[in-house]
Amino acid sequence: MKTSNNHFPPDSPAAGDSAAPRLPKPPWLRVRAGGGDAFRATRDRLRNYRLHTVCEAAHCPNLGHCWSCGRATIMILGDRCTRGCRFCNVDKLKPLPPDPDEPAAVARAVAESGLREVVLTSVTRDDLPDDGAGHWAATILAIREQCPGVMIEVLVPDFRGSREKAAVVFAAAPDVFGHNLETVPRLYASARPQAVFERSLELLRRAHEAGFITKTSLMLGMGEKPEEVGMVMRQARDAGVGILYLGQYLQPSPRHLPVYEYVTPEQFAAYGETARALGFGFVASAPLVRSSYHEEGQSDYVRSVRGC
Repeated sequence: MKTSNNHFPPDSPAAGDSAAPRLPKPPWLRVRAGGGDAFRATRDRLRNYRLHTVCEAAHCPNLGHCWSCGRATIMILGDRCTRGCRFCNVDKLKPLPPDPDEPAAVARAVAESGLREVVLTSVTRDDLPDDGAGHWAATILAIREQCPGVMIEVLVPDFRGSREKAAVVFAAAPDVFGHNLETVPRLYASARPQAVFERSLELLRRAHEAGFITKTSLMLGMGEKPEEVGMVMRQARDAGVGILYLGQYLQPSPRHLPVYEYVTPEQFAAYGETARALGFGFVASAPLVRSSYHEEGQSDYVRSVRGC
């Protein structure tokens, strides 16, 4: 049984009405705040290098757990986005010029932390001539230079469908190439109107054809139907995606899309089984799963594919 908001008909989901009443969170979404020495060390290191994280910008419910484990997803190219996705809490203000010192600062922070794996993401920078692709490549290469053994996972924007810009990031050779489909095609107009489902799917396909381990994720609970989730999973697998994450959408504030339903842990488990049957190499499917959260087991999968 799903906890759902019956005020919204299935074909006109809550995604279209930010004034809709908010559903109470079910008990399986309760999380503890972070604390302890490791949490403070992660926080202080990020502050010292003036780095942004998607953990904070997106109000991720896993922040306390990840920071307490010494993990964080570093967000490059600032903390202001040029797009207005209605599920995202990142600021939609006029972006500042990229910090030319940021790639080196990220590399120093990773080296100081002793991390064996790092996840990089960014805001979308449609205002830049190269959409930030050069900055992405510089950051990956800086980490490679200072920390040659670190596994680098990237979660990139769509570069407005440009093959040339995506190729700049390909050339920097991250270990995992991620780009989120986010939701089903029917909900793009209300959830991410400046994105195109087919464009995002094509970026994942090109990354797979270029030889990368690819990853994508979906947020559930915005009014999608189970058959639509199944369709997107099949399309992603046909595009060569090897890693799939499924998690619950949570409304960051009253001005964002309301939650249409809270999908139960049992339904997430069923989606996970469907995804594994489709042939995904690694699947994480649970209410608190986030694309930037490094699930246990993914690293083993990546190393097995890479033969290291």
